[in-house]
Amino acid sequence: MPPRRVIGIDAGGTKLLGGVVDDGLAVHHRVHRFWRGADRRETLDIVAEAVEEVRAAAPDIEAVGFGIPALVDWERGISVWSNHLPIGDVPFRDLMSERLGLPVYVDNDTNTAAMVEHRHGAAQGADHVVMVALGTGIGSGLVLDGRLYRGARGFAAELGHLVVDHDGEDCPGACPGVGCLETLASGKAIGRAAEHAAEAEPRSTFGRLRAQGREIGGGLVTELAHDGDAQARGILAGVGRRLGAGLTGIVNALNPEVVVIGGGAVAAGELLIEPARAVVRERALPPCAELVRIVPARFGEESGMLGAAALALDGGRA
Repeated sequence: MPPRRVIGIDAGGTKLLGGVVDDGLAVHHRVHRFWRGADRRETLDIVAEAVEEVRAAAPDIEAVGFGIPALVDWERGISVWSNHLPIGDVPFRDLMSERLGLPVYVDNDTNTAAMVEHRHGAAQGADHVVMVALGTGIGSGLVLDGRLYRGARGFAAELGHLVVDHDGEDCPGACPGVGCLETLASGKAIGRAAEHAAEAEPRSTFGRLRAQGREIGGGLVTELAHDGDAQARGILAGVGRRLGAGLTGIVNALNPEVVVIGGGAVAAGELLIEPARAVVRERALPPCAELVRIVPARFGEESGMLGAAALALDGGRA
């Protein structure tokens, strides 16, 4: 028999990644979308159009799985609240199923990433896992005692909104918090650190690039760091240390075997992750620090898409 195929969609804070995925987690077609400033209807239209694009290349699709950056009432398929997209109070599962004419399954985007990394990726074989996805914000997922942990209503594991600086910056997006980990260690935080460096040192690499009109973001910082730029490497190391400070509290609280670092910022690799490890080794309670491994996601920034596909292949069971 030919392999079963579904569509997996990872709808992040600024971009969407999707694909046709078979039951061996092979991706046959991919689709990308970006959104900036889209309203609710436009956002939902972009999502549906992305599904239809890949569906046209694979008409044998059985179902669609979505990972969305929202607090999701998993049992009812409702997007209750989102920090970065205008999809709060949306009956996402039923709306998309009616629009697409296919079975639809939906969960938080980093829950789906945690699920696939636990079953098939960097945390395979571990029963206690923390997934941290660094992108527009910080998404996270928890596997406790071998099962995905959602909390009382499905809203658990928003570790990016742990307050790490009582007098810190306002959290971006719709979050009412101040000094959240997301303000210090997300992909966007990398870009903000580079902007600050450009302002402070106009003759530096980032100062010159800003004067030339270049947009300074996390991707550019990562690219220059891999090319050996000292300032870019220093920025990644600084954000990595702040990430490590946040992870220290998480490791002490949950005693995981593995912390998986994913999201778009995982492209920075060890330039970001090793400084985080070093802080955890130094500051976490010694028995917890000795146990935990901090590793990059096996599936990189495609973890969320593949996890959404796995959710659909499983008929929503996770």
